[in-house]
Amino acid sequence: MNTALITGASSGIGAAIAIEFAEAGWNVMAAGRDEGRLEEVADVSDNISTWAGELLESEDCDELVTDTLDEFGNIDCLVNSAGILTRGNAEETGDDDWRDTMAINLDVPFYLSRAALPSLLKTAGSIINISSFWGLRAGPRALAYCVSKGGLIQLTRAMARDYAAAGIRVNAICPGGVDTPMLAESAAEADKDVDDFLSLVARDSPNKRIAEPGEIAALVLFLASDAARHITGTAIPIDGGLQA
Repeated sequence: MNTALITGASSGIGAAIAIEFAEAGWNVMAAGRDEGRLEEVADVSDNISTWAGELLESEDCDELVTDTLDEFGNIDCLVNSAGILTRGNAEETGDDDWRDTMAINLDVPFYLSRAALPSLLKTAGSIINISSFWGLRAGPRALAYCVSKGGLIQLTRAMARDYAAAGIRVNAICPGGVDTPMLAESAAEADKDVDDFLSLVARDSPNKRIAEPGEIAALVLFLASDAARHITGTAIPIDGGLQA
């Protein structure tokens, strides 16, 4: 049975991806920081196992990969979904905000990808990075986030070039507004009612709606499938037309 290792799986997009893969018959290692929420995700399917902990150091990432291999024997798809959004322009972004954003949004996907490569090389597996449409174009007062997500796209492209001949595919997905806890946090920071804030985000989208996490998850599952075997090195917007 195929195995997917998914980070950021305790809520939002990551949780939806874990459930999508499990319902498609994959074994899933759902990793995140919130053990309680991870257990709620795992309750959806017997195919989901959980790993709760921090992933700030390369040793933590090595441990997660080792634990996944010990439980399932292989990794066929790595989904780097964990991420944080730090608000602020250059003057407002402190050293800790910068370092934390880069560590979670860029360093961890690199560490996990490097650690998972020996198994992925055996299975001709794939890596899927959850970037953002702000990795393709800048957004206001989100300097560290935009830089980290842009870097994640370049990590995707560089690894895709390096490992294409070995059969490994590496792609990025760049969502626009998605109805997740992160978007709710943005509403709170803007001191706006969540529903009003979601309406504002939807109004900015050409198709006048916000994506559901399951729509992102469906694209991730497609990219992990044989139907996408000729797709690698891409950064795919799923944003209702914002990039257009």
